[in-house]
Amino acid sequence: MEISIVDGFTLNPGDLNWDEIAELGELKIYDRTKPDEIIERCQNSEIILTNKVPIDAEAINNLPNLKYIGVTATGYNIIDIEAAKERGIVVTNVPGYSTESVVQLTFALLTELCHRVQMHSDAVSSGKWSSSLDFSFWDYPLIELSGKTMGVIGFGGIGQRVADVAEAFGMKVIAHSRTETDQSKRKNFEWVDLDGLFSRADVISIHSPLTTKTEGLVNKDRLKTMKPSAFIINTARGPIIVEEDLAWALNNGVIAGAGLDVLSQEPPKGDNPLLQAKNCIITPHIAWASVEARKRLMGMIVENIKAYLAGSPIHVVNS
Repeated sequence: MEISIVDGFTLNPGDLNWDEIAELGELKIYDRTKPDEIIERCQNSEIILTNKVPIDAEAINNLPNLKYIGVTATGYNIIDIEAAKERGIVVTNVPGYSTESVVQLTFALLTELCHRVQMHSDAVSSGKWSSSLDFSFWDYPLIELSGKTMGVIGFGGIGQRVADVAEAFGMKVIAHSRTETDQSKRKNFEWVDLDGLFSRADVISIHSPLTTKTEGLVNKDRLKTMKPSAFIINTARGPIIVEEDLAWALNNGVIAGAGLDVLSQEPPKGDNPLLQAKNCIITPHIAWASVEARKRLMGMIVENIKAYLAGSPIHVVNS
């Protein structure tokens, strides 16, 4: 049985190993694969593992041996689910492996916006503190989170952990989600509609999947309703935000800042308006990528394949 990993470098640039997967079949590893190379490279594969390389209907219908697609991530919008279902191909994902890492980066982006740690460190290194007449200085406003309102869009595992940390900072939490689960354990929590969330939040943190309903959810009309002092954080999916609208809002002082780990196109084109937008911090889609999270991911991939081979697949997204 042939197993093909089509973008192995993403998950394992060299600090992990593939041994447990190699024990399950004849393993072929490609660091990177272009979409038009899928059919040729995976012609004999029963199992394909992909992180961000799309597997579309054309590929699915031209891979006669394909029986299982394992998405080595949580989001699976890169797979033509209906085409796979029509052919009886099992598609699985890996939920929950990166929750703590995503939450950590969410607050790294937020606290950087609040205190501009790197910029102040750079100022010290450049000699500004050494030449200062005062014992202390700051080049940017320093913002305390306690007492402010965190608005969470999407309240699954990650959104709830973000709420936990926000509460530890002394923030009130308001949230909007497809389903309103029991949150009675929280003292300063409220379910709200999207209009209320955008108008009331001091910080908005996005943790929704990318769907037809969430694409373009953050747009000019909604940004106009936010507080001018507010921040927006996105560690979910880039297309949830209309990037031209966010750049406009930042450059015109409609909101105070943004922290983004995802963009609509990755890597971004050089003319992406957010690359030059005011008070916009962008990291290269790294929230999921801590060593610990990738080790969990690798282990869960192995368990997914073993369950499939045993005839009882788990984490199936196209059943």
